[in-house]
Order: sequence, then C-alpha cells, then structure tokens
Amino acid sequence: MADFRLRVTFNKSGRLGMLSHLELARALERAVRRADLPYAVTQGFSPHMKIAFGAALPVGVESICEIFDVSLTEYVPAQEALERLQRASAPDLMPRAARYLQTGEAAASVAFPISRYEVRLSVPANALRVPEQIVVVRKKKEKVLHPAEFIRSMRFGAEDGQGGECVLAFELEAKKTGSLRPDVLLDAMVKESGVQDARVLSIVRTEQRPLSATV
Repeated sequence: MADFRLRVTFNKSGRLGMLSHLELARALERAVRRADLPYAVTQGFSPHMKIAFGAALPVGVESICEIFDVSLTEYVPAQEALERLQRASAPDLMPRAARYLQTGEAAASVAFPISRYEVRLSVPANALRVPEQIVVVRKKKEKVLHPAEFIRSMRFGAEDGQGGECVLAFELEAKKTGSLRPDVLLDAMVKESGVQDARVLSIVRTEQRPLSATV
C-alpha cells in the first residue's frame, strides 16, 4: 500500500497553548479525521493513525512553527490537504503550510534539534543571568544540566513598545543525551538574577531547524 508522508506546519497559540503534548496529539488527530484525509493506520492488535509529532513544547509555551507528519494512503495535493485541515482546525491550532516528504527525510521528532524562542519579560532581559548548572527532577531522580551545553545563541533585546516589556531571544539544541526545556532555563535565570518582580510574560517558539542549517 502506498504511503504518502505529509508534513504540516501549524501554530499553537492563545488558550490552546495550555494543551499538554498528549492533548495536542489528540486534537491534531481529530483535525485530520474531520478533514476527511485518507490517513494510514498501523498494523497489529491496536491500530491507530500513522502520525508523528515534532519536539514537545512545555505547557503554556506557544509556537508559530509546530510540526506533525501524517501518512496518507492516497495522494491528495498538498495545497488541498492544507485547505481541508484549515477548515477542520481551531484558530489557535491553525495549519500554515503542508508538503510531502521525500524518501529518506527524517521524522518530525528528530529532524529539527535546534529551536529558537522569543520571550517577553517584565524586566530588562540583560538583568537576567544564566546559571552554570540547573538541577532538575525527572521520574524522582535528580539530574544536573549545564545550560552552556544546550544554548546555541542568546540575544538581549530592548523594550518592544508594549507596556515596557523586554525581549529575550535564544536557541536551544536538543541532544541525544537529553534536552533543556525553555521554561526550566528561564525559571533558573530569574532565580539566579535575584531581580525583584522579574517575571516571564510569554514564551514563543519561532523556528525549528536542523543542525546543518545556517543561522
């Protein structure tokens, strides 16, 4: 049976930015079904839609560049598939682009290890400091992460004209041995700075790219 892999780029914003990764996956599967696309299903005891998702976002982090791959059993022109998905999707989970993958292209979960984030803060961005290490607890075990190993770049912006908020932009690299969540990094930076009333107002993922791409 033919297997046409369609890659869809979509926004995750507004109130739906609060969806967990599991809730997001279910919402996207429902959108594919409502769009009446001829999706493929897995074989075995519990068949389900052949769909793969990009790197998970923490709850509350928005994005303009989220990705999922869905396998179709019949060819549907990419633009038509996109329009069907747009009609079937909520505004806060709106598909922006769709294309078919070529043979050998990596799955969405591993294709783009570098993510760029833009953050709005209640204080000047350069008032925050990156700690040398962060202790996180995962599955009741402590793990020490060194932010310098994950941060590819960091730029401190000026006020953006919206109520005196300030902007911080940075890139994080997800490694095979693990990753550093943007919200965990920012919480640690706020604590490290000791600045009174320092708050993270919003986090948006603005780009995902492979290691080989130029900055």
